[in-house]
Amino acid sequence: MPESLLAFSRGAPAATLILIAIVAVSLVALYASPAFIERSLFRPYWLVRRHEYPTLVTSAFVHADLAHLLFNAFTFWAFAFSLERAMGSKMFLLLYAFGMLASDAGTYFKHRHDPGYRTLGASGAILAVLFASIVYFPGASIFILPIPVPIPAPLFAAAYLAYTWYAARQGRGRINHDAHLSGAVAGVLFVALTDPATLEGAVRSVFG
Repeated sequence: MPESLLAFSRGAPAATLILIAIVAVSLVALYASPAFIERSLFRPYWLVRRHEYPTLVTSAFVHADLAHLLFNAFTFWAFAFSLERAMGSKMFLLLYAFGMLASDAGTYFKHRHDPGYRTLGASGAILAVLFASIVYFPGASIFILPIPVPIPAPLFAAAYLAYTWYAARQGRGRINHDAHLSGAVAGVLFVALTDPATLEGAVRSVFG
């Protein structure tokens, strides 16, 4: 098993380190230092008022519970390693940071007037990775339980963006759809800015 894990992570050191950091920090916070979660929450209203700028980053390395962590870690694992091998470690790190900050920005502008709003989790940055991966591998398919058949990646992207845009406008529930939408768009935008040829190839692949 260790050898297979090493083989899988080979050529993707940045993704490996990010995944280890997300899992390790989240587990320590959940089971050894719950107070760290409270200090790491991103609260848009208080960002400037109380100078809580570190939470722009720390909030992306803690999770609300084990299920939240496992879902994000699995999604990252499914897409990040092959994407880093395709785009290179430096660009992958920049993508991840761009997605994280873009998701923070989307959350900030939506909730900056709400003193009680707070959020956490790596979902925004991971959505940037997922959507950049769709651009790099437009012929791939995505499996979503309990749907029994694979979904073409471009179809999933379009459906997800439509759903997230709608859900963000509704503003209900605990899921931060604003961060998800901002992260997803950031993933495509990052590729458009740094590797336009890949985006053009993906568009041609989808639309002929």
